[in-house]
Amino acid sequence: MPEGDEESTDAAAQARGRLISAVDVVRGRLTAAALPLEGTGVSEARARRHEVLAQIDDYLLPRLRSDGAPLLVVVGGSTGAGKSTLVNSVLGAMLSSPGVLRPTTRSPVLVHHPADAPWFAPERVLPTLTRVHTSAVAAGEPPATDRDGTPAPGVRALRLAPFAGMPPGLALLDAPDIDSVEVANRELAAQLLAAADLWLFVTTGARYADAVPWDLLGAAAARHAQLALVLDRVDPGSEAVVADLQRMMREHGLGDAPLFVIPEARLDENGLLPEGAVADVSGWLTDLGGSADARDDVALATRDGVVDDLVEAARRLADAADAQAASAARLRQIVEAAYAEAASHISEATTDGAMLRGEVLSRWQDFVGASTVMRSMERGVSRARDAVVSFFRGGEPDAQPVELAIAHGLEAITIDAIETARERVRSAWRSDPAGSGILVDAGATAGVTGVSTAELRSAIGAQIRAWQGDVLAIVQEQGADRRGLARGLSFGVNGLGVALMLVVFGSTGGLTGIEVGVAGGTAILAQKVLEAVFGDDAVRRLASEASDRLTRRLGSLLEADASIASTAVAALAVSDSAGDELRDAAAELQRAAAQERLARVARSARGTSPAPALRGAHLRAVGMAERGIPSDAGDAATPAPIPTPAQERRRPGFWRRLLGGEG
Repeated sequence: MPEGDEESTDAAAQARGRLISAVDVVRGRLTAAALPLEGTGVSEARARRHEVLAQIDDYLLPRLRSDGAPLLVVVGGSTGAGKSTLVNSVLGAMLSSPGVLRPTTRSPVLVHHPADAPWFAPERVLPTLTRVHTSAVAAGEPPATDRDGTPAPGVRALRLAPFAGMPPGLALLDAPDIDSVEVANRELAAQLLAAADLWLFVTTGARYADAVPWDLLGAAAARHAQLALVLDRVDPGSEAVVADLQRMMREHGLGDAPLFVIPEARLDENGLLPEGAVADVSGWLTDLGGSADARDDVALATRDGVVDDLVEAARRLADAADAQAASAARLRQIVEAAYAEAASHISEATTDGAMLRGEVLSRWQDFVGASTVMRSMERGVSRARDAVVSFFRGGEPDAQPVELAIAHGLEAITIDAIETARERVRSAWRSDPAGSGILVDAGATAGVTGVSTAELRSAIGAQIRAWQGDVLAIVQEQGADRRGLARGLSFGVNGLGVALMLVVFGSTGGLTGIEVGVAGGTAILAQKVLEAVFGDDAVRRLASEASDRLTRRLGSLLEADASIASTAVAALAVSDSAGDELRDAAAELQRAAAQERLARVARSARGTSPAPALRGAHLRAVGMAERGIPSDAGDAATPAPIPTPAQERRRPGFWRRLLGGEG
C-alpha cells in the first residue's frame, strides 16, 4: 500500500476509534442521567432517552465496530400491508409466515446469506433479542420448523434464516406491524426500524395516509435515514392514490425516496406474488446487494444521520437532566425549610418561659416550698441565699415530679414541631409534580413522615431523658470541686439539676400578666439556688452548656426525621452535574464525528463477483404489459408504473440521497 494511502487509512481508523469512544461516553452519561422525578415533559424525555439508548446498543455501536457488516434492510409497515408476503415473494421461498390473524410477525425473521451468519451473532446487532434458527424452505415444500425450539412466552426473539439466494452483504428483516394491537409488537417494530441501515416501508392504498406511519417516517426523514416505500395491493385505476402518496412524501421530506408500486394480484399456489409484481423491488435490492460501494454509502448515510440525531437528543436530554436537578433541589429545600422552622419553634418554646407554666411551675413550687422561699427572696438576695442553704440542710427533697413535668413539656413541644414539619413537607410535595410522584411511589405517608407517632414519642423521650442525665452530670462534675458544699450536693444533686433546667427555660418572653411574675420569679429562684452553690459566673456557664446539649439532642431528632424525606430524594440518584456532563459528551461526539468524516478514506470501486439475483429481478426493465401478470390481477387498467432504475438514475437527487450523497 502506498505510504500516503497507509497514513490515510491509519487516520481513518483513529478517527473511528475516537468516534466509538465518544458514543460510549454519551451512552454512559445517558444511562446515568436518570429522569425519575415527575414534571412537565418528563414522560416524553424518558421515552426519548429509552429510544436513544436502544438505538445506540442495537444499531450505532454494532455498526461502528463492524466495518463491512451486511446492510440490514428492515421491512416494516402497517397491519395487513403484506410485508411477509412481499419478503417471501422477493426471495421465492417461504421464510416469513404470513397469516390471517394479526399481528402476524410475532418473532421477526432475518434472512441473510449463509456466509454472513457470523455478523448476526447476539453481540453484534440487536443484542437484547434471543436468537432462534429457522430452516429455509422452497416454495411448495412443507412449512419450515425451528431447529432450536421456540422462545418462552414474552421473550423477544430474532429468527435467523440463512438463505443462499440472498445476495451476500445484504440482509432482509421482516418486522412486526408498527400499529399492532399488541404494545410489545409495536415496541419491537420501533426497535427494529431504529436498527436498520435502510427501511423498506410497506403500506397500502387504504392505509398510506394513517398517522402512525407518518410519525415514524417523518422522524426518519428528520435524521436523514435512508428509506424506500412500497405501495402494495394497488387496484387498477388508482393513479390518484399514487399521486397523493407522492405528495405526502414530498411534504414529509421524502420526495427523493424511491417509491415502488405493487399491483393487486392473486397469489400463486405457493402463496407468492407473481414475479412481475415484485420485479422492481427485487431488481433494486439485487443492484444494492451487488455493489459494496453502494451498500457502504447507504450504511454511512444512515449512520451519520443517527450520530447527528444522537448529538441533538443528548443536548435536549441534558436540559431534561437540568430540570430534574432543579426539582430535586426544590424538594430538598422544602424539607430544609420545614425542619428549620421546627428547630426555631423548639428553640423559642424552650427559652421564652413557656416551659415554666402549668405542671412544671406547680411541681417546682411543691419541690422548693415556694411560698417560704419566695417570702425570703422578697426581703433581699442575701436572705434568699440563707434560705436556700437552709433548705438544703433540711435533707434532699424528691425532684422526680419536676423532672417528669419538664420531660412531658419538652416532649409535647418537640412532637408538635416535628409533626408540623412533616405536614408542611407533605403539603408542599403534594402540590409539586416531582414531590407528589415520590409520595405516590412511597405509598400513603411513608418516605416523608418517617416513623410512626408512637415510635417518634419513644425516640423523643429517650433523648430528653438523656439530656436530663447530661444536666445531672454537669452539676455533679461542677460540684466535685466545691467541697465546702459536699453535704448540700449529697442531698441535692437532682434538685440542683432541676434548677439548672429551669434556668435554661428562664426567659419571660411570651408570658403575659400575672404569668410574668410567677414564671419570672420561678426562674430567678432557680438561678439563686444555683448561685448559692456555684456562684454567679459558674451558673451562666452551666446554663449555656445545658442549653447547647438540649439543642444538639433535639436537633438530632429533627435531622433524623428530615433525613427520611431527603433520603427519598437522594435515593433517586438525581445528579446536579448530569446535564453539564451530557452536554460535554455531546460536544465531544460532534467533534469526533466531524473528524471521522474528514478522515474517511475515499473508497475506490471494488470488483465484485456476480451475486444471486432476487426473484423477478430480471423482469425489472420489462413493461407491466410484458411481465405476464395474470389477467385476474385486475381489469384492463393497470396501476401507475414506477420509474425504472435507469429513469431513477436520471432523476436529480434520487441516487445521490439514497446512496449517501447530496439531495
